Amino acid sequence: MSAAITIDVQQLPHGAGLALPAYQTAHAAGLDLLAAVPEDAPMILDAGKYALVPTALTIALPPGFEAQVRPRSGLAAKHGVTVLNAPGTIDADYRGEIGVLLINHGAASFTIRRGERIAQMVIAQVVRAELVTVASLGETGRGAGGFGSTGR
Repeated sequence: MSAAITIDVQQLPHGAGLALPAYQTAHAAGLDLLAAVPEDAPMILDAGKYALVPTALTIALPPGFEAQVRPRSGLAAKHGVTVLNAPGTIDADYRGEIGVLLINHGAASFTIRRGERIAQMVIAQVVRAELVTVASLGETGRGAGGFGSTGR
C-alpha cells in the first residue's frame, strides 16, 4: 500500500454542490476531476476542437509533489475525447484553478455536463535534477539510436 499525504483543497464558488475529486476503487491511482460548467449551459466540444474545462478546484501541494492531469480511458474509448496536453502538470507552487484542456478527436460533438468526470488527477513525488555539463557521455549498447531503434 502506498503512503498517503494530505492536500489542502479549496472549492471555488462555481463548484458549489459538486463532489471533491475521489478515487473510484481501493487501488485507483487517479482521483476523478469533475466539470464545473453551469447546469443550464453545458459545454459543447465539437469534433476536432479543444476547450479549457473548469473544475472549480484549487489545491496546495506540498513541496516535492506534483499533480498530473491525465485522460479518462472511458471518454477516449467511447467518444475520442482526451486531455490535449497529457499529462498536464500542476506544480506545488501553483494556486490557481485547475483547468482540464480537453480535445475531441471523435467524429461527433461531445457535450460536457456539470459534474461529469472529465479527467483524472494523479499525485506524484518529484525528483529535481541537477544538470552537470560534461565533455562526453558514457557509452551504452544503444548509443544514439533513436525512434524505433530498440528491439531489433
